[in-house]
Amino acid sequence: MDLDLRKLRYFVAVAEHRHFGRAAAALFIAQPVLSRQIRAFEEELGCALFTRTTRSVELTSAGQQLYEEAHGITAAVEGAVRRVREAGRSVRRLVVAFSAGLHVAEAIRAFTAVRPEVVVDVLPLPWSERDAPLRDGRAHVGFLRHPFDDSGLRTVAVGHETKVACLPAGHPLAGRRTLVLADLDGEPVLDHRGRRTASLEEKFELIASGQGVALVPLSVMRSYARPGLVQLPVTDFPPVVTCLAAPEGHGPGPVADFLETAAAVLRRPGT
Repeated sequence: MDLDLRKLRYFVAVAEHRHFGRAAAALFIAQPVLSRQIRAFEEELGCALFTRTTRSVELTSAGQQLYEEAHGITAAVEGAVRRVREAGRSVRRLVVAFSAGLHVAEAIRAFTAVRPEVVVDVLPLPWSERDAPLRDGRAHVGFLRHPFDDSGLRTVAVGHETKVACLPAGHPLAGRRTLVLADLDGEPVLDHRGRRTASLEEKFELIASGQGVALVPLSVMRSYARPGLVQLPVTDFPPVVTCLAAPEGHGPGPVADFLETAAAVLRRPGT
């Protein structure tokens, strides 16, 4: 079958809003039109994407899988169109993807100081994505955390980061100063032993409401600090390696220059 990108965008809107009325408003279309388009999309795919009740809209397992794939599909198409147009205008552009909580601004400033003719865009990565944008052409370089599939990629380690346990403030362990992994045995650890989440916002909302706990990079926890959540060091959890990554075989040019410049910046203490 041919994938209808318009229906895919409609699906993503409903998946993110979890409400047909709000999704329709965001898309500037009537709700009945949106409902018909989603029904037609489900018929084309041969499976239900949403479980609908009078009060809520939830993703089915098929819908969750499509949601995880959808951002990459739409972004890859948009990126291809943009690159074609830029080639026609002879524009040189570098897209830098980065995982939540990691910061690339200082590295970009250092790079543009030596390569001012290159336009730099950034691509914040959803929680569910790591290396995919480097493989489908949406990004040229990534600032990522291991683990991810690094086959076919050149990686440059630039640092380490600790993970912390994120708990609801009323959790029995919340009063502790530190934890070990064994303390979390039997706990519903989101995205590991508990339910899968589509975004950090969803993850932290579920934790705050007492529906699970999570192991989260410290920089992410600092970015999403909020009342109702407690973070505790997990003393026996190994540090996570942070690295720059790019497809192998890129040769001399903006990608190689960015890797060299960014690695020097990101390895500085306190960066």
